[in-house]
Amino acid sequence: MIKVRNKKAIRNLADKSYKANKTRNLIAIIAIALTSLLFTTLYTMGLATVDNMQRAMMRQSGGDGHAVLKNINEEVFIKIKQHPLIKEIAYRRILCDGVLNKEFLKRQTEFWYYDDVALKLGFIKLDGGHRPIAENEVIVDTHTLQLMGVPLKIGAPLTLKLNIRGEEVRRDFVLSGWWKSDPLFNVGQIYASKAYLTAYATELQNTHKENHFYTGTINPYIMFDDSLNLRSKLDQVIVESGYSLDKEAENYVESNVNWAYLSTNFIMSPGIIVALISGLLLIMLTGYLIIYNIFQISVMRDIRFYGLLKTIGTSGGQIRRIIRRQALLLSTFGIPIGLIIGYMVGKSLVPLIMKNTKAASIEISVSPSPWIFILAALFAIMTVSISIYKPSRTASKVSPVEAIRYVDRDLKNKVMLKKTTQGVNMHSMARTNLGRNKKRTILVVTSLSLSLVLLNTTFALSQSMDMNKYLSSRFSDTDFLIGHADLFRQNFEGLESETSGSIIRAVQSQPGFEGGGRLYGDPQLLTVEKPKNTTIETSDRLDAYNNYTAQVYGLEELPLHQLQLIDGELDYGLLTSGKYILEGVELNDNGKPKSDWIKYKVGDKITLHSYMGTKEAPMDKEYTTHKFIILGHAAIKNSNSDRRLRDYNFYLPADIYKRLTPHPIVMSYAFNVSSDKETTMETFLKSYTKIVEPLMDYQSKFTVENEVSDMRKTVSLIGGTLSLIIGLIGILNFFNAILTSILTRRQEFAMLQSIGMTKKQLRSMLAFEGLYYTVCTSVFSILLAIMSSLFIVKPISSMIWFFSYHFVIWPVLVILPLLFALGVIIPLVIYFLNNKQSIVEQLRQAE
Repeated sequence: MIKVRNKKAIRNLADKSYKANKTRNLIAIIAIALTSLLFTTLYTMGLATVDNMQRAMMRQSGGDGHAVLKNINEEVFIKIKQHPLIKEIAYRRILCDGVLNKEFLKRQTEFWYYDDVALKLGFIKLDGGHRPIAENEVIVDTHTLQLMGVPLKIGAPLTLKLNIRGEEVRRDFVLSGWWKSDPLFNVGQIYASKAYLTAYATELQNTHKENHFYTGTINPYIMFDDSLNLRSKLDQVIVESGYSLDKEAENYVESNVNWAYLSTNFIMSPGIIVALISGLLLIMLTGYLIIYNIFQISVMRDIRFYGLLKTIGTSGGQIRRIIRRQALLLSTFGIPIGLIIGYMVGKSLVPLIMKNTKAASIEISVSPSPWIFILAALFAIMTVSISIYKPSRTASKVSPVEAIRYVDRDLKNKVMLKKTTQGVNMHSMARTNLGRNKKRTILVVTSLSLSLVLLNTTFALSQSMDMNKYLSSRFSDTDFLIGHADLFRQNFEGLESETSGSIIRAVQSQPGFEGGGRLYGDPQLLTVEKPKNTTIETSDRLDAYNNYTAQVYGLEELPLHQLQLIDGELDYGLLTSGKYILEGVELNDNGKPKSDWIKYKVGDKITLHSYMGTKEAPMDKEYTTHKFIILGHAAIKNSNSDRRLRDYNFYLPADIYKRLTPHPIVMSYAFNVSSDKETTMETFLKSYTKIVEPLMDYQSKFTVENEVSDMRKTVSLIGGTLSLIIGLIGILNFFNAILTSILTRRQEFAMLQSIGMTKKQLRSMLAFEGLYYTVCTSVFSILLAIMSSLFIVKPISSMIWFFSYHFVIWPVLVILPLLFALGVIIPLVIYFLNNKQSIVEQLRQAE
C-alpha cells in the first residue's frame, strides 16, 4: 500500500470532510461546549466558593494573617521578627483584660494598639477621620460607637471602663476615626495610638506568665510567602529564633495558625482524593459518552469514504489525523463557547450558594481566575481526545471491502419486515431497530440516566440531613434557652452572670408555655480530688489543697430528663438519693464521646470539696466534703453547660445540688412552647431582651433549623445545576442518535414507503423507538439510583454526624413523565424537519 505523506493534502481532506458534515459539526460543537461548560461551571463555583468562604472565615477570625504568636513580650517580638521566613509581621498589643462598659454586655469589645501592618491584615480601612496620634485618640468600629451613643464625628468624647489586671480603670478618649463594622466579626474593636503605649508603658508591662493577665501582651500576626505548611513554618520560626514548643519550658512561645486558611484544615485523606477523582471521572464520562457517540456515528456514516481513501493509498495514521484535525476544529469553536457560558453560569450560582452560608452578609466576588479556564479547557481537550480515540482507530483499520460490506449490511440485512394479517406491527419494528446498534443504544441510555441518578443522589443527601440530630447536638431538645448574656458569650462568671427570676416568670406567663427547668452552676463552687493511679494532665487550676476546679451542674426535672446518657444508667431514683452523680463528657462532631474526657469509670468514687481558691489567694469560706459514686456518663452540650471547656464536669439533680451551696445560681432556663405559639414567643423574647432586660439573652431551636434548611437548599442547588447540565448533554446525545438514525435510514424509509408503509406508520415506529429509549432509561435509572442510594448516600450518611440515611427515589419518578414526552416528541420533530423530499428523490439520493 502506498502511504500518502502529503500533510497539506491530509489537511485539505480533513477540512473538506469537516465542511461536508454541517449537522454533525453543529451537534459536536454543542456537545463539546456543554462538556467544557460543565467543567467551567464546576471550577467557577468551586474556586469562587472556596475563595469567598475563606475570606469570610478570615473576617470571622479577625484578620488574614497566616499565624499568630500569643502573649509574648517586646524582646521576643524583636528577635522573632528577624527570621527570614517571615514576609510581614504585625504588631498587635492588648491594652486591657476587658472593656467593662455596660453597653458591651452582649457584644464583647476589645482595646488594642495596631500598627499599619496589623490594620491592613485586620481589614481595617477608615471611612472617616484619621489614625490616632495623640495619647487620648482612638479609632472605633461603627457598631461599637452606635452602642455607646457616640456620633461619627472627629473629636467626639467617649469614656471606657478598662479591666487592668482585675482592677477597673476609667479613662476618657476622643474619636479620631471610624470604619464600618464587619457583620462577620461580632467583636467590638477600639484602637489606641502609639503615644498611648508610651504614656502607659509601666502599666503595659507583660506579666502574663506570672498572673495570666493579658494587659500588655503582644500578639503579632505573621505572614509567610504562601499558606502551605503553615504549622511547620511557624514551628521552624519559633525554634530557630531560640524558643521552645514545649509548654513546660521556660522559653515556651504559644502560637497557632489561622484556622481560616483552608490549607490548614484541609487534609487530603484517601477518601477525599477518591471522591475528587471520582467526580472528575464522572464529568469526563458524561462528556465522553456524547462526544464518542457523535464521532462513532460520524465514522460509521462516512465509513465508505474512509474505505475509498484507503484505496488511493491513505494510511491509517493519516486517517486518524484527519479525524483528530476535525475534532480540533470543532474544539476551537466549542470549548471557548463553553468556557464563557460556564463562567457566567458559575458566577450567577455562587451568590445563591453563598446565600446559605455565614458569608452571605459580605459582598460576594467571583474573580475570573485564569486557573478556571486553564483547567476547564485542559479537561475538555482531554475528554475530546479520549472520546475520538476509538472511532478514529475504527476508521483507520477498515478496509475498502469491509467498508462496502458494512454499509450494505446496515442498509439491507438489518431491516426486518414481518407479514401479519393485522398489518405491520410498529412495536416490534421499533424494538428491532434499537437492537441494530446496541452500543449506540447503551450509550444514549447511559448518558440520559446519569443526570437522573445524580439528581436523585443529590436529593437523597439533602433529605438525609437530620434536623433532630443537629438540634440535639448543637442546641438542645427544648424549644428555647434563656440566660444572662455572659452565658452565650461563653463568659459565665457565677453570681454576676445569673439568669434573672423576672425573665423566667415572664416566659412562664406567656401563652403557649408548656414547661421548663433551671440549670444551676457556679464555676467557683467546688473542686474534685484527682483520680488515683492516673496520669491525666489537666489545664484546670488547683486549689489550696491540690484539688482541681470542677464544674458541677444542678438540673431541674426537664433538663435532667433531656440528658443524653453515654453509658451507665440514668436512674433518677438513685440520683435523687444523693449518693450518685453523672460525669459529663464532651462529644465529637460524630456524636461520639471524646475518650480523653472520661476521667472515671462507672462505679468509681469521687470526692468533691468546696472551692478554697488558689494557693496564692485562698478564699475565706467553710471547707466541706461531699462523696459520690459515678452512676454513668452524660453528654455535655451547649444547653446543659456554661460552654467553657473544663476537664472535670458533673451532673446532679437540682435538689441535691442545692445542698452543696447556700446560694444556688441559676445559669440558664430551658423551656418548651406549643407549636402554634413558637413565633409569638420568639418575637416576645427578642423584644424583652432588647428593651426590658438587656442583660438577658436567648437562643431558640428555630435559628438552628434554618441552618439545616439552608444547607439542604445549597446541596440541592449545586446538585440540581449539575444534573441539569448533564441532562442537557444526555438529551443532546439522544437527539443526535435519533437524527443519525433517521439520516442513515433515509433509503430504508423510502423503500418501506414504496411497498406500502404510510407516513403515519413511519412516525408511529419512530415514536415507539423513542419510547423504548426512555423505557430502558427509566429502568436503568431506577436501578442505578437504588445502587447509588445504598452504596454512596448510605455510607456518606454514616460518616457525617448530623445525617440519618433515608432512601429516596421520588426525584427519578417525577422526571420520568417529562422524559417519556421528550422520547416521543424528539423523533417526530426530527423526522418532520428531514422529510422534505419525495420517495423517488430519497431513493435517488441514496444511490
